[in-house]
Amino acid sequence: QVQLVESGGGLVEAGGSLRLSCAASRSIFSFNTMGWYRQAPGKQRELVAEISSGGSAKYDDSVKGRFTISRDNAKNTVYLQMNSLKPEDTAVYYCAARQRVVWYWGQGTQVTVSL
Repeated sequence: QVQLVESGGGLVEAGGSLRLSCAASRSIFSFNTMGWYRQAPGKQRELVAEISSGGSAKYDDSVKGRFTISRDNAKNTVYLQMNSLKPEDTAVYYCAARQRVVWYWGQGTQVTVSL
């Protein structure tokens, strides 16, 4: 069983920055993709950013130019650097890993952006 543990969430003012971390319990080389999703109250969970095993990244249009996903294979960790945060970025952020058709999820970390 794979465990994904997120950290780095919190409360920040609009325009501020946070860096989320997702530590995996085993080598992340085995995952086809790893990514960050978010879910705001009353809304569906949505993809924020993902990165392939080869390092290719893609982003939701709403975060392009503000968020950066990266991975440190030696530490089995994926990061999400979030800059220029907006109140609409407020949500629970989940780390996800996909190995073929199997998905693994973290427990989520709250990000709250105040005006």
